[in-house]
Formats: sequence, C-alpha cells, structure tokens
Amino acid sequence: MNEPYRWRIAPIAQADDSGYSGTVTSADWGGGLLSTGDETDVAQRMEQAIRRYYAACNSGDVEAVAAFFTPGAVHYVPPGYGGSPRGGRAIGEVIARLVQATASRWSIDQVVCDPGSNRAVIEWTARRTGALARGTEWYEFDPGTGLITEIRAYLASPPAADASRLELEGFPYAERGYTMDS
Repeated sequence: MNEPYRWRIAPIAQADDSGYSGTVTSADWGGGLLSTGDETDVAQRMEQAIRRYYAACNSGDVEAVAAFFTPGAVHYVPPGYGGSPRGGRAIGEVIARLVQATASRWSIDQVVCDPGSNRAVIEWTARRTGALARGTEWYEFDPGTGLITEIRAYLASPPAADASRLELEGFPYAERGYTMDS
C-alpha cells in the first residue's frame, strides 16, 4: 500500500479466537507508547493490544486482563450487566467471572484503528454455554502508555422491555455532548 495507513480492517484467520498466538500472562503487557508519530506503527500497536487483551479475557486471568488498562479505566456496558466496572482489576474480575460461570470465549471478527485519535472499534462474537452473542466495542487508548482508558460495549441483543432509555449504563452522554432529547 502506498497510501498513508489510517484505517485497518482485519478479519481473524488464526487458531486462537483473539487472533493472538502467544500465551498471555499479567507480565506480558505493560502497554506501549502510541505517540510515535508513525501511524502504521501506532495502528499495529493498538490492534496488537486489543488482540492480546482478548487472549487475556479468554484465559480468565484477572491480572492478565488488568494489565491492559490505566488505573482509572472504565468498561461501559448496557443496563442489566451489573454496572460498568472501573479499574483494570475490577474489569478483570468481571471477565474472570464470565469465563468461570458461562464458559465465555470471545473472538474478534474485525478491527478498525484510527491512530490519529488513539481510538479503535471492533466487532466481536462471544460464545457462552448454550448461547452466541455479537457486538461491537469502542476503545480509547492513553497515547503516553498505550494502555486502554475506556471500552464501550454495544450488544446486538433485544433491549430491556421496561427501559425508557437504551444506552450504556453510567456513560457520561451529556458531559460529552451527545444528544439527550428522546
């Protein structure tokens, strides 16, 4: 490709669902600077971080998952999932409980990275005991460390029947300038 690298869509074609072929432990990921100025390098680091994060999720290892997040990171989820965990350890504990309770295993179907904004979005598939779910996640990275500061999970599932607002639980929509009219 001779054009500047800006977006990347990468379908999974490897044996491990995450697209990462190594074993992930909590010591494997300490982040990585995203502010190198080389967009190709930044996009590759972002994608690698997401794939390694998913490998950590599939392992069910709390510390391995926690290692991908800044201390104040938040993982926003839709209502009905027990609230949006804050901090890497809390996020790792939620993931570990899902793996243990439901044999959850995630695959990354597509990845799109925007190195200019340190943001990425993925489509994923989750398989659980007796169920399959699909969704997307929006990622924001700290450019200084390469660690995840925020994930917003959107699920392709029916909304809660009694909900008057169908949005992520705890996400600061008004503060970030989102439309608030119903």
